[in-house]
Parts: sequence; structure tokens; C-alpha cells
Amino acid sequence: MDFKIEYTWDGFPVRHEPVCIRLSPCEQGVKMGVRAPFFNDPPAPLGEAGKPFSELWNYEVVEAFFLNDTTEQYLEVELCPHGQHLVLLLSGRRNVWKKELALSFKVSRGETNWEGEAYLPWSYFPPNVTQFNSFAIHGSNDRVYEALYPVPQHELQQGQKPDFHRLEYFKPFGFTTLLGEEWKQPASDLWLLEKPYT
Repeated sequence: MDFKIEYTWDGFPVRHEPVCIRLSPCEQGVKMGVRAPFFNDPPAPLGEAGKPFSELWNYEVVEAFFLNDTTEQYLEVELCPHGQHLVLLLSGRRNVWKKELALSFKVSRGETNWEGEAYLPWSYFPPNVTQFNSFAIHGSNDRVYEALYPVPQHELQQGQKPDFHRLEYFKPFGFTTLLGEEWKQPASDLWLLEKPYT
């Protein structure tokens, strides 16, 4: 499954080659591939490449959110061109209950582009993922926020700021597209520990 982030968070076309995300099945989970322009702005986080980095959203990142829209349980994956990552499990909007999970993530970077490959184990996904959205952020002084599924322009409120946790703008998504109609998502021991948000 291939996705291109062609709009800013508020629905205007991006002014560069769009960020591309590819989801494909792999053993024990999903491979998330990223191909994106490399802005190198802001500079690299001080954390070690290949390790989780808290508040990575303040840097240059590509993000993917996998949501169960009934329970509002979701997985947030953030990938940085400098090799750091951040994986969050949320139960209810912005309600993080597990963070900085380990991730197999490799990056190759040129002067103007970067590619990354992350392996997301099934245990990280909430049961019955039904919706998806993806985002990209870069820029220091003039932050640029981009969205696969932006807020429709006719719904924008005066003074509204970008908010990637507006779950109502996510779109339908199912792993059966990748894995066939008969496929059933493996149960997750991680998510059994967390009760649905009420």
C-alpha cells in the first residue's frame, strides 16, 4: 500500500516532492518504508540514531497513525531522517500509556532525500485497526505541517493550529487490503494490558 503526503495539514498543496510511505507485510508485522525530501531543518536531535527519542515531533519527522476508531486506541510511529524514532501507544485522544518502544529502523540519506525502513511488530497495533493517517513535519522558524488526510478547508476555524490527533479526519484503512480478506490481526499481549478509553 502506497501513500503520498501531498497537502499541508490545512489542505494546501505541498511545495516540494511529496513524502511517500509504503506499507507492506513482513514476518511478524508490517514494514513501513519512507521516501522523503531531506530538509536538515531543524538539525539532528542529540539522541543516538536507532534509539527512541522523546518529543521527536519537534524535529524533522514522518509520522504514521493506526487507529481503532471505536475504542480510540491507536499506534503512533515517528521516524526521523537522522535515525531516531518514537513509538507511542495511545488509548483515547492524546492519552499516551506506553512510549519509547524499541523499533528496528534503518535510514539511508543523501543530500536532498532520505529513505527509511521500520519494522512494526503486530503487538504494537491496537486490535482491529480501522483508520489511518500520516503526517510530515520540518522547518525551524517556519514550521511546515503536512497531512495525508488534511482538515478540509471549509471546516477550518479562525486561528486553528495543526493538530495531528484530530481522529475524525482519519480515513478508513484495513490490513486485509495487504493480507487478504481471510486474514485476522494477531492478538497483542501489550494491548491486553490496556482497557479501552471511556
